[in-house]
Amino acid sequence: MTLSHRGHLPMHPWLIKHTQDAILFIDESGLIMDGSKIALEWVGISTLQSNVNDTVLQLDEIVQSAVNGSTFRTKTKADVEVQVYASYVEDYKLYMVLLFPLSIHSITGKLKDHLNKIYMHSQEGVVLFDKHHILDCDLSFARLFGYEMEEIKKQSLFDLLMDNAPVSNSFMFSTDSSIQLVGKKKDGTPLYIELIVQDFPVRNQMIQCAFVRDITEVYNNEKRMEFITYYDELTNLPNYHYFSKILTESIHYASEHNERIAIYFIDIDYFKQINDTLGYEFGDRFLRAVGDRLRTLLSPSMFLARMNGDEFILLHRLFHQKQKDRNIADHLLKAFEAPIELDGHEIYISVSVGVSFYPDHGTSPNDLIKYADAAMYVSKNIQRNHFQVFDPSISDRFKQALTMETDLRKALKERQFELHYQPQKEMNSGRVVGMEALLRWKHPKIGYIPPDTFIPLAERSGLIMEIGEWVLREACMQNKRWQEQGFSPVVVGVNMSVKQFYQKNLVAQVAQILQETGLEAKYLELEITETIAMAHEEFILETLRGLRNIGVQVSIDDFGTGYSSLKYLSIFPLTKLKIDRIFLDGKQKQNLAIVKSIIHLSHSLQMKVIAEGVETEEQVTFLKQQDCDEIQGYFFSKPLPVDQVTHLLCELQ
Repeated sequence: MTLSHRGHLPMHPWLIKHTQDAILFIDESGLIMDGSKIALEWVGISTLQSNVNDTVLQLDEIVQSAVNGSTFRTKTKADVEVQVYASYVEDYKLYMVLLFPLSIHSITGKLKDHLNKIYMHSQEGVVLFDKHHILDCDLSFARLFGYEMEEIKKQSLFDLLMDNAPVSNSFMFSTDSSIQLVGKKKDGTPLYIELIVQDFPVRNQMIQCAFVRDITEVYNNEKRMEFITYYDELTNLPNYHYFSKILTESIHYASEHNERIAIYFIDIDYFKQINDTLGYEFGDRFLRAVGDRLRTLLSPSMFLARMNGDEFILLHRLFHQKQKDRNIADHLLKAFEAPIELDGHEIYISVSVGVSFYPDHGTSPNDLIKYADAAMYVSKNIQRNHFQVFDPSISDRFKQALTMETDLRKALKERQFELHYQPQKEMNSGRVVGMEALLRWKHPKIGYIPPDTFIPLAERSGLIMEIGEWVLREACMQNKRWQEQGFSPVVVGVNMSVKQFYQKNLVAQVAQILQETGLEAKYLELEITETIAMAHEEFILETLRGLRNIGVQVSIDDFGTGYSSLKYLSIFPLTKLKIDRIFLDGKQKQNLAIVKSIIHLSHSLQMKVIAEGVETEEQVTFLKQQDCDEIQGYFFSKPLPVDQVTHLLCELQ
């Protein structure tokens, strides 16, 4: 029997009719829309449009299998035990069900981990072999390597590997092990594969069976992650991490060969004005052009990297004359005497350069970079378009900064940090529904140090990773304490730094902290900036999905102050958008119009909106009229220490 809408299936009807697989397509109501002949026989029907619940299968079991990625067993009408796999095909609103008998014959083609790929080119295959000679395989394995079935059965496994593969003809594949190799397709192109090998008894002899998975995409992604780890995506220059590694190696070599090293810290003068005038997109292309200009100065003894923002850093090795050191600094300044031409603009810029020397000024990478950075700031403050060599007495201000870094390291160990919390109020109900955790440093001698003073220092020194983890853990612990004290649950928001968010293990770290503190994931919200969202889009999307999969909420902080891209709002799994305080200035009508648009856009994308920096009754009234979900600001409460927040919650409850 043929249905009129059988064309709307993941597989072509001709394939369904001629496939040797036992496969069924079932709609959400349980109606069998199509299936192979053997499948229909096994479940006990001869015509389509039967309800699956009238067969040996049950819709509930199929749905459960598809949701959990699990399998179940049943017996056919002929009393043959079969394994059942199910997958939900979203685009067709159908369940795809595959049945195969639990026997030796199933090993060459039926054991598949990804049913949703059965109607496409499968990425997995199965091969039977004895002493490396291929005995049998499934069609997927042959296609993986670009061969016909009969062709590939004449091959040895080693014929399918690249000549430089780390195995020899005497190599034996160990059972239940996973090995990654570089395969070779029929046309000679490389193929990255993973083999999982098992022993299999056949007629009193033991052969081996391998499940082969194409991991080329995984390999390429790992290479991509390696690039992100060591390179700056905007300029394709090495990043700070890579520079530190090279500097460490160079110092080791220089110490053994009595050589010197110079570090040049380079900052573009007035780059902020370029960004503000011509826009961030132009600014990005401009930074690429600056990187290209700096590359023209490189020699084999130099190593150039981008730090962050408009800062670059250059390492110079294998020299002995100080005059030459200064010549290079002069070359850096003169390199920008000619304008940079971009999009019809001729941009004249200058750079400020700070210089430090090994071993004159230090013997550790951090010290050399730090001193070159300090010298650059002196140059920038005294006379731009100039270079400055570090001097230990360079200025009291930089001495203070260096001392502060030491104090910052002590602060974490001596628990000088504390969190204050600013309540977030729901507009409709008036309830406190959230708290933003804000880091405070109470120095034992100086007192409270403003975050905008020590946070950039923590970013530069790398301490932000440890501090960020402490903030996340402490905020989760405190939120759990409030719940245990009987207060209504609220969501605690934690700001994420750029370096924190780019950790490969961020999702695992967050999950572990939630488990250790006992806080449910839905009561944690991570706040990221637009800058984080716009960079490394694929990596950010993967991380965001990972966080959302474990139940953590994610919001965009200070929306409107950066790129304000609608693209990432539509593709990233965000839960909330935070409107920056600058748009609540009622004196500028366009600001109010922007707020209206942001709220409407967010609601259309199923996101909540919170306005920060709310300070007046007039702002509250306006936001309520525009259906803003939540507010945060001094109108309701300033950031408070834990005991005062607890007191506030008592009063409200």
